Amino acid sequence: MAYVPNGLARAAVRFKPAAFVGTFVALMMASLIVAACGILLETGLRASVPPERYADAPVVAASNQSVHFVTGSGDSKSESDTPLPDQARVDDSLVAEAASVPGARTAVPDVTFPVKSGDKDVTAHGWGSTAFTGEQLTAGRAPHPGEVVLAAPGASVGDRTTLTTADGPRDFRVSGTVRTGNTAPTAWFADSEAVRVSGHPGRVDAIAVLPDKGVTADTLKSRVAHALGDKAEVHTGDDRSEAEGSSLAYAKEMLTGLGGSFGGIAALTAVFTAAGTVALSVGQRAREYALLRAIGTTPRQIRRTIATEALLVAPAAAAVGLLPGLALAHWWFGQLKEKGAIPEGVELSVSFIPLVSAAGVAVLTALGAGYLAARRPSRIKPGQALGEAAVERMPLGWIRTPLGIAAAVGGTIFAGFAASNTGDDAANAALGVVMLFMLAVALLGPLVARGCAALFGLPLRGAGASASLAAANSRSNARRLASAITPIVLAMAFSSVLVFMHTSEERVAADQQRAGITADHIVTSDGGLAPGTLAKAADAKGVTAAVGLLKSSVLVPVGSGGDRWLESVSAQGVTGTAAGFAKVQDLKVETGALKLGKGQIAVDAALADSAHVQTGDRLAIRLPDGTKASPTVVATYGRGLGLSQVTMPAADLKQHVTSAFATEIWTSGGSAQALSGLGTLQDRDGYATARSMDNELNAWANTTMAAVLGGFAAIAAINTLVMTVLDRRRELGTLRLIGSTRRQVLRMIRWEALLVACAGIVIGSAIAFATLVPMMKGLTGESPYVPPLVYGSFVGAVLIMGLASATIPARHALRSAA
Repeated sequence: MAYVPNGLARAAVRFKPAAFVGTFVALMMASLIVAACGILLETGLRASVPPERYADAPVVAASNQSVHFVTGSGDSKSESDTPLPDQARVDDSLVAEAASVPGARTAVPDVTFPVKSGDKDVTAHGWGSTAFTGEQLTAGRAPHPGEVVLAAPGASVGDRTTLTTADGPRDFRVSGTVRTGNTAPTAWFADSEAVRVSGHPGRVDAIAVLPDKGVTADTLKSRVAHALGDKAEVHTGDDRSEAEGSSLAYAKEMLTGLGGSFGGIAALTAVFTAAGTVALSVGQRAREYALLRAIGTTPRQIRRTIATEALLVAPAAAAVGLLPGLALAHWWFGQLKEKGAIPEGVELSVSFIPLVSAAGVAVLTALGAGYLAARRPSRIKPGQALGEAAVERMPLGWIRTPLGIAAAVGGTIFAGFAASNTGDDAANAALGVVMLFMLAVALLGPLVARGCAALFGLPLRGAGASASLAAANSRSNARRLASAITPIVLAMAFSSVLVFMHTSEERVAADQQRAGITADHIVTSDGGLAPGTLAKAADAKGVTAAVGLLKSSVLVPVGSGGDRWLESVSAQGVTGTAAGFAKVQDLKVETGALKLGKGQIAVDAALADSAHVQTGDRLAIRLPDGTKASPTVVATYGRGLGLSQVTMPAADLKQHVTSAFATEIWTSGGSAQALSGLGTLQDRDGYATARSMDNELNAWANTTMAAVLGGFAAIAAINTLVMTVLDRRRELGTLRLIGSTRRQVLRMIRWEALLVACAGIVIGSAIAFATLVPMMKGLTGESPYVPPLVYGSFVGAVLIMGLASATIPARHALRSAA
């Protein structure tokens, strides 16, 4: 008898494959989600890109392009690395130290910065960098101080040219020219002069160290690293790309976040849903197990049968899910690369690790869920098993009930905590609300379903025989109803939170922008505006105020206790008077006064709450290039989300960004004609603050994550509804035998599907709003904004999905029953 259960399992899968289709689909989807997220996570951990600018510089010394942030100590110590918004630089005194290392032929200070030639944007370097970039003179000689080599159409040796740097316009003699090719206009200064006029004197982007003949890169690296100590990081191989900026660091952070954080939530959701489907499949065959128990099958044999069924179905389902998982990962990665979030040189990493992990998760989920579902049918007495196969068992388990109650209480506590806090503390607590309430719904599903059946069944009792029968069926089959409601709740809750979080932030930002922009005209330029442009705007006819704004980002420590991190926030550097600034921008000051001097800063009130600072406090920030600063908070304001979260003097910001040119000039008064020719001109109504790449990616990522999670949950809901309807062939056939017409039976099924869909919509929406309200209060200070059409489309999609998923298999079941 030892092998009979395995034979029974093989026979069940072979002769009744329809009973396992739902399980197969659920496990396949779990494998798909885990594989896709695992591939993205592995890519984030392993991502590298070949160097471009430093491809022919064997050894490169540069500053770390991320900030290492440490909070707490001992067991509560937490460490994190945050990519910098701009290029971190090293002291140019290190050039001589690197050049003096044995085996070093030369050390070249490298800088890259923008200059302007009239209204044209020109990229500038030091001439020494041509030793590793390979440009060759076509005429003339290398530049001396006061001279420049140009790669620009029409340039000739001996010409005089005016180039505008961060310090203003200056004349240079053209000492040489370089073939232009298809590159943008480029200028090369003498190395010492390039460092001086770059906008960050005494600092260089990197130091390229070239070896003597016969000296290997690894040998030279160790010597340079020893000489420079902790003043710089030394790179060789593909690691040299890290010296070219923080784009790779941003890409790795985003991919690990998608694959890890979102992947963890998605994987747990997939596993939980798949486990519920496996349990439903086992429960639907309770009559078979009851008969087996009645003829003497032992509990161990029952468990082995279910385990064998899982091992027969799960590996195949997992294998089928891997291919679409690969496709999803490739599509997701390709979209991120198209949007500029991932450098072109980064390739998707696909190894056996995420694929094997996905298959393992599917198999273990099937085994675990099957074992738990088999515990009762394998233990109870044969007579009791036959009774429970005919009538649904009412009491809940003694394990899941306390856990479900605990999850509901925890969700309520988290919701209260989020409502009583502000900023990121409230937002982070709100994320726990949706997870805990979802867990409570899943664990307490039969109780929730029974309550929904009682509540929504009341109006059905007076809607005819079919509706009344649907209400009675729902009350007496709460477990079946719960298995159908849970995935709909999941789809509605997660999709609503992710989508409406974005729409709420967008709505608040747009409102703040409309109220905060009091300028009549705004002048912009992609390459920045030359220093003299602000004076020209101020002198234009009718202009009563002109203010220059330098847009960038800074890093601010936020969070509480040991859970603190550096957050990148928008910043604007102001050039102009306080009175002039007040005429062009109304930040809605809440405390203090917007009179900014050296070492002073104004911050958004929500950001101040998250950073736990008030007016008069010092705020420890990291400037765009990673430089530490502790400016004094002189004001807090309420429109940072729509305008800028940090406002500071431009003089405190200029030396810490690659381009010190003003990004925009805001004017009060004047006419479009008077300001024409200064740059791209927009009026107050036509101006829209360009969203940062982070905001655009967050919006796209939220929508994509909502589609992935919502789509998975929708498939799970369809799968479950189809399984429950097809399992009722005997019941539907009996209804037809006692005189019910085909139309009446289908109408009953539709009413049941409508009840399931409405219950899922209401519960999912309640969980979403319990999450969104405190989250948005913390992030924006406003209530969530739910676009009626978007929410209506969610509701309509759920209703159509529920009705179709129940009606189509019901028609098939009635045909087969006939």
